[in-house]
Amino acid sequence: MNSTTFSPHGKRYSLFTALTAGLAIGVCGAAAHAADPGASAPAVTVAYHDLNLATDAGNTALYARLEKAAAKVCVVADVRDLAALAARASCEQQALERAVRAVGSPRLAALLNTRAPQG
Repeated sequence: MNSTTFSPHGKRYSLFTALTAGLAIGVCGAAAHAADPGASAPAVTVAYHDLNLATDAGNTALYARLEKAAAKVCVVADVRDLAALAARASCEQQALERAVRAVGSPRLAALLNTRAPQG
């Protein structure tokens, strides 16, 4: 099956890929959760058993799903807070990187590298 799941603490399971906001919790300042690494982090499950990761089209579709999931778990309460917006962007990028590593597709990794923010 073309799928895997990972938790905020890096444990791997089969069936789905879950984007987690373990990074966002520390970055976005939820001190109570950051102090307790066992606390449940927000997570979004991204299924991709329907995609063929041997093709560019399959990887592009999965990347789009991962981007949407990262946006769901890396939220900002006040969009006027520029520091929080910067933290959200960092959270989303780190969540994407973790998800791509968990999937283990070289094509998906190449897609991440071409779309990664430069700077």
